[in-house]
Amino acid sequence: MKTFEHEIIATPIGKIQIVIADGKLCALDFEDYEARMQKLLARYQGEYRLVKSAGRTGIAKRIDAYFAGELTALDAIEVETGGTEFQQKCWQALRDIAPGTTASYAEQAKRIGKPKAMRAVGMTNGRNPVAIVLPCHRVIGANGTLTGYGGGLWRKEWLLKHEGALN
Repeated sequence: MKTFEHEIIATPIGKIQIVIADGKLCALDFEDYEARMQKLLARYQGEYRLVKSAGRTGIAKRIDAYFAGELTALDAIEVETGGTEFQQKCWQALRDIAPGTTASYAEQAKRIGKPKAMRAVGMTNGRNPVAIVLPCHRVIGANGTLTGYGGGLWRKEWLLKHEGALN
């Protein structure tokens, strides 16, 4: 059974839970979506137990900096997502979408060399175990509309406004 550090961070859009192993972020989700976070952790990491972090982690400090306006603070956070090769490609491609910009699901599918896999990309983004750090909130519909977001569309809108991608 794996043991992960667990920490809760207060943010302007609600409390966020982070789960860390060996200095890498394995899960990040909103406190009101804890059941989903636990389901994804079990799916991608196997059996686990959570222990409270001994102190404020470097990852938590980077997340604080992001919410304070340092939009590139998340870039250096190492992640350990688990998942299939396709899922990992999709999630890593999210990091190519710079703060203040957005991309469509079709653009993300092209980025990973699977131009016809838009729906699969969308489903994979919905299973992103480390939201915000792997910024699935930056992926929008081809017509510019905000589409599904695991933490709620209001949070997606807030994050995109925070990053300057929306007025």
